[in-house]
Amino acid sequence: MTEIIVTRVDTRRNVARFYKLDIQPTLFGECSLVREWGRIGRAGTVRIETYSSRGLADMALISKWAQKRKRGYL
Repeated sequence: MTEIIVTRVDTRRNVARFYKLDIQPTLFGECSLVREWGRIGRAGTVRIETYSSRGLADMALISKWAQKRKRGYL
């Protein structure tokens, strides 16, 4: 499994957020990109996107990760 967790913390603006990306297999031979985000210490919002191959799921994970890095997540 591939799991990436990035955070963004700014105490001056009271921002403490996390974003988690994970690739998991489905029961039907496909791969799912599981995204979870929210405030650190709280339950997050979860979205699941299903892809026909692991390669497509990997590309989606890298794309989302790059977007979050641009937004200041480390």
